[in-house]
Amino acid sequence: MNTRVLTPSRLVLALVTAGVLGGAGAAFVTASHVRAEVAGTAAPAVMSATTISAPDFSQIAERYGPAVVNISVSGMKQVSNEEDQSPTAQSRGVPGMDPSDPFFEFFRRFQGPNGGSPGQHEAPMRGQGSGFIVSADGIILTNAHVVRDAKDVTVKLTDRREFQAKVLGSDPKTDVAVLKIEAKNLPTVPMGSVSDLKVGQWVLAIGSPFGFESSVSAGVVSAKGRSLPDDSFVPFIQTDVAVNPGNSGGPLFNARGEVIGINSQIYSRTGGYQGLSFAIPIDLVSRVKDQILASGHASHARLGIAIQEVNQTLADSFKLDKPEGALVSNVDPNGPAEKAGLKTGDIIRKVNGKAIVGAGDLPAVIGQALPGDKVSLQIWRQGKQEELTAKLGDANDKSARVAKADTDASKGKLGLALRPLQPQEKREAGVEGGLLIEQATGPSAMAGVQPGDVLLSVNGTPITTIEQVRELVAKSDKSIALLIQRDGAKIFIPVRAG
Repeated sequence: MNTRVLTPSRLVLALVTAGVLGGAGAAFVTASHVRAEVAGTAAPAVMSATTISAPDFSQIAERYGPAVVNISVSGMKQVSNEEDQSPTAQSRGVPGMDPSDPFFEFFRRFQGPNGGSPGQHEAPMRGQGSGFIVSADGIILTNAHVVRDAKDVTVKLTDRREFQAKVLGSDPKTDVAVLKIEAKNLPTVPMGSVSDLKVGQWVLAIGSPFGFESSVSAGVVSAKGRSLPDDSFVPFIQTDVAVNPGNSGGPLFNARGEVIGINSQIYSRTGGYQGLSFAIPIDLVSRVKDQILASGHASHARLGIAIQEVNQTLADSFKLDKPEGALVSNVDPNGPAEKAGLKTGDIIRKVNGKAIVGAGDLPAVIGQALPGDKVSLQIWRQGKQEELTAKLGDANDKSARVAKADTDASKGKLGLALRPLQPQEKREAGVEGGLLIEQATGPSAMAGVQPGDVLLSVNGTPITTIEQVRELVAKSDKSIALLIQRDGAKIFIPVRAG
């Protein structure tokens, strides 16, 4: 399938049909009578030779390889007229006009697929991916992006039999899809768990990179619980898998031969493999599969807040010992968070005992829960730790507003000209308190504060008077966290104090 590319300012996040790891099977020596010398003096310590060998994956490949399938898809997708370079598109123009006419290209670029207005039209789409059989009666797991826009899905087994597959359900939020083929007594793979998976352990993947079916490769787990842009519901397994087009949707095995993930993405500057590959944990995949088999779709929980990262400046402002957690910048009215008592300025540090280190950890944890589940939240509020319990809502009922708002650290001292809001201004802004920022200079301006912003709180304390601001600023040591509202959106802006 086609890769998915982020904006040029980011690394390329390539969704490829893939799954596998590079550099398997070779033994290596960590040290062999290595002698260190410092300042011309030989160190007396000598490390003993230690050989670490990769496991023999041949039995896993032989036993479970037949349960890994090749998936071919075809269909139609929407493309812009300028992007379509097919022969049909190239010949599209004004009826009766010679393609060699100098004005042919001019008119072609400004016509739709049927001589209409410019824009988008449908174009043929084909692609390949991988998948694996989880039940003998033909249930297959793969990536949602592998079968996206597909009208026809063909599954090919290792014994060369082919079947037309039905997409039972697809969940774009987790990139998991469930297929069904009409067959019996099919080979299957055993399902494992990531709970006991450790960084550094060997893993194996089988798939069809570039159409080369039943390709096997191996590597190690690089990290667990990774959060990626636009995939906040998934705590990815990072590996050094050599993921290439054709492998997406294939299984990631542990050394015991259990599937612990679906190979899904790579992180790259070029769109090709660069040593950073990501797999969806099988625990999450299994939950999504069970929901799809039961109802045809998957449900995800929603807390109903907007969050941002806690950098060092904000940590200083809120008197945190370290810059960790998810800072709540907005709470949805009548949402689960508001009903639980969560407030703007709270910092969520743990959910059900699980530490929230970066803001991206929170959506991944919440996304694994189900609507209606209750979660315990450990928060930091006004310099003290508190405990709250929230009953989660359904992300499908209302678009989740969990969003990361990046803020850069700023330096200097506060420099604001403030005035109270008039009653009409409060109504227009939808606030009960706050002050209007008439002028922002020095460190505030450098931090991103702008005239016309509404200042709602200082270091998490709601403000209604200028005197309150002076008192709160006077008590601040290193930095000040300003909650401002601009065009209806709220965000914390840290300003360093002199």
